[in-house]
Amino acid sequence: MEDYCPLLIDLRGRKCLVVGGGRVALRKVRTLLKARARVLLVSPSLHEELEALAATGKIACRREVYYPAHLQGVFLAVGCSDVAAVNRRLAAHCRSRGLLVNIADNPALCNFFFPSVVSRGPLSIAVSTEGKSPALARRLRLALEKEFSAAYADFVRFLGRLRPQILTEVADAKQREALLHELAGEPFFAEFLHLSPEDREKKAQEVINAYWQPNTGKINRKKIK
Repeated sequence: MEDYCPLLIDLRGRKCLVVGGGRVALRKVRTLLKARARVLLVSPSLHEELEALAATGKIACRREVYYPAHLQGVFLAVGCSDVAAVNRRLAAHCRSRGLLVNIADNPALCNFFFPSVVSRGPLSIAVSTEGKSPALARRLRLALEKEFSAAYADFVRFLGRLRPQILTEVADAKQREALLHELAGEPFFAEFLHLSPEDREKKAQEVINAYWQPNTGKINRKKIK
């Protein structure tokens, strides 16, 4: 990244403001809801799907023009208004308060961007062009979606369950790093795809045992070069 540090932010329960009521606002609202944020939408008029989200209580909604008081308690804001002056005011108010702000189609007013994301359970692969070419980011995302199948969701969860055991049982740092890399590698993943859940556990334990000998508690150093 040239000017930005890529981050993953926990938005669960955080209040996020979206200014605008059209299709762009709808996309941003969906993204925020997926992250389990509390969404406040401000717009005099709403897309019909935003109407439905407001009617069912999935988002809070104020059918009015944006004003600075709407930023009370907000963690981040998104400007999607079709009135450029409204978006500029929102960006200025957020920056003066030290808040995160994204303005659709105006990268110069943003201090963060929504990347194009491939999600496979706990695995997230994000692509960003810093707002310079969202179309390219989307094309790359579509390519990554083909490369990384839905099976990666189960694979990442499986590795996550193994990690505490490995951190506890393999004290040698080099051994531990080598083991974690082997389990995350393509050969193990290829086997994982064709094994039953029970056999996956057995195979993983075989790999772990090659690094740690349960009967003696001694480290097997044969795999360390």
